[in-house]
Amino acid sequence: MKHLAILGSTGSIGQSTLSIVEQFPERYSVVALAAGRNVDEAFAQAVRWRPRVVSLATEELAAQLAARLRQAGITGIELVHGTEGTIVCATLPQANFVVSAIVGVAGLAATHAAILAGKPIGLANKECMVAAGEILTAAARQHNVPILPIDSEHNAVHQCLRVGAHNEVKFIWLTASGGPFRQLPLDQFVGITPEQALKHPTWVMGRRITIDSATMLNKGLEVIEACRLFDVAPSQVRVTIHPQSTVHSLVEFVDGSILAQISVTDMRLPILYALAHPERPASNLTFDLAALKHLEFEQPDFDRFPCLRLAFEAAEKGGTHCIALNAADEIAVAAFLERRIPFTGIPRTIEKVLAATPEAHPTTIAEVLAADREARERARVHLT
Repeated sequence: MKHLAILGSTGSIGQSTLSIVEQFPERYSVVALAAGRNVDEAFAQAVRWRPRVVSLATEELAAQLAARLRQAGITGIELVHGTEGTIVCATLPQANFVVSAIVGVAGLAATHAAILAGKPIGLANKECMVAAGEILTAAARQHNVPILPIDSEHNAVHQCLRVGAHNEVKFIWLTASGGPFRQLPLDQFVGITPEQALKHPTWVMGRRITIDSATMLNKGLEVIEACRLFDVAPSQVRVTIHPQSTVHSLVEFVDGSILAQISVTDMRLPILYALAHPERPASNLTFDLAALKHLEFEQPDFDRFPCLRLAFEAAEKGGTHCIALNAADEIAVAAFLERRIPFTGIPRTIEKVLAATPEAHPTTIAEVLAADREARERARVHLT
């Protein structure tokens, strides 16, 4: 039995994870939930799963949840809050698997703490690996902790790599849908609206990741994540645009063989893979082979998607440049959604911040978070 601590339980990955627990009650239980700011959903989850600990973003929200639980006659659940509360969830002695699904660097300290506590990680937070992958992977090696990717692309790579040795890998190929603007004339990019950018052709996701998919910065973050997770150089990671989104990623080996992972576009499958690894329990997540009758693959255009170029450049430098890439993008995307900058202002902001970022390699989570704050401030200054 795996006893789960779910960081980001009220988000899409957290809720999908709970649906897997519902489907496999003999395999999984829930002992800790970090629920952020959604008190209503946190209350519903606490009532349904009766975890030992629930964490909310603030003391006030935790107090609101405590009052609602008392009113409902539910006792025995410890309520905590803030970063410290998330760390309590991640390091709970009864937890023997941690799902890291808090968006952004907010979940970084807890993910690191879970690794230091020897907890296997199901990682759905690419920002953690982008900002502090060098630290997290070193800690995972030291403590013999597996980091199992939940992002569909990296989960696909992980599956493909099970049949080959590390020194047999030539290229990792990450697939990308190309987003809603794959064929839009370049001279129309400056007029793209938030409403247009939020219409992803394949996946239903949060607002920031949907915009990142439209700029292909999301795929750039995945390039950096792949380098850290699989210990490969940026030159060994390739991106191919695959509009059908049926092939989730591929691994090309030195003998010329290419393995692809194909499945339904449903995040429950990579979550189940990570939770059950190394087993493969039967599920109802079947794939219709008729969907493979038409497959396209094409090279991404760096003129159309400059954010992808910037990500490869940051991957080569590592350290603070990867931190700044993610931080500047978050600030720029928020400004775009608020209509303060055009769509084309997102890569311009990132490029300015990267140019002003000194090269360094933080060795602690505190140094990573300090570099993140500095990059955000540079981005805000650029936008004023």
